[in-house]
Amino acid sequence: MTTTEAYISFIKKLKTIYDERESGNIADWVFENILGLKKWERRANGNNELPEIHSNKIQKYLEELLHNKPVQYILNESWFYKRKFYVNENVLIPRPETEELVEWIANDLKMGIVPNLKPGTLNQIPDIIDIGTGSGCIAVSLKKELPNLNIAAIDISEKALLVARKNAKELKAEIDFLLINFLNKNEWNQLDKYDIIVSNPPYIPIKEKAILKRNVIEFEPGIALFVENNNPFIFYEKIVEFAQTHLKENGEIYVELHEEYSQNVKAVFEKAGLYTTLKKDIYGKERMLKAIKSVTNS
Repeated sequence: MTTTEAYISFIKKLKTIYDERESGNIADWVFENILGLKKWERRANGNNELPEIHSNKIQKYLEELLHNKPVQYILNESWFYKRKFYVNENVLIPRPETEELVEWIANDLKMGIVPNLKPGTLNQIPDIIDIGTGSGCIAVSLKKELPNLNIAAIDISEKALLVARKNAKELKAEIDFLLINFLNKNEWNQLDKYDIIVSNPPYIPIKEKAILKRNVIEFEPGIALFVENNNPFIFYEKIVEFAQTHLKENGEIYVELHEEYSQNVKAVFEKAGLYTTLKKDIYGKERMLKAIKSVTNS
């Protein structure tokens, strides 16, 4: 079988569970990973016979994909904010909306919108904490964009922290990783004060599990996705409480949120006297919020 024949067959089978566009994207990703060839290179060599070792691997990956396993977990890689991150089933697959959150923070820092910092230059070493770091994609991306940041990243899962540390090492980003159960207030004494708190916390009520895709509920870690139906805003409430003692004056909080509960989350922060701004993602959904501890100079 030639490379082109194998590719066409692969897409045909993928289209039984994915639409045409997604099937093509997955196929391109898998073939590039296995063959080490870019899309145009694969096409230029399309009439070449596919080596058996590659054919076997393609078949193995196809079987996993047809059982709804995300391609990112199969290949152990996911692109996020211009960089390739290692991922496995102990961490969430980084999402595009989280990239937008990182970009918002990075742009605010570069423009001096963070009140404690002067425009254009980071006149001090800003202290940032990433709560629920998972793969470390937020913390590592911020550090790579702005090396003059002091970043701590925490997670309840030691297995997730192993992934985050691996990414930080491979991408040469110095991050202070800590194993902490953020919902346990007694563990906060291990943490300092910060200029910025950032978090993409669990925010999907368990009742919504039934409407999610199989590749999410069967493979991604539920502890990083779901919250109890009777207290869906628990992490935001804890972040607000944490900010009372661990966010510097004029410091800022950036969080990702469920678009259907953006106003509820906004109310949680405003109830604590924080000034808030909601931000829409590229699809026009309110998916991000910024809160300022004091409106002075904001």
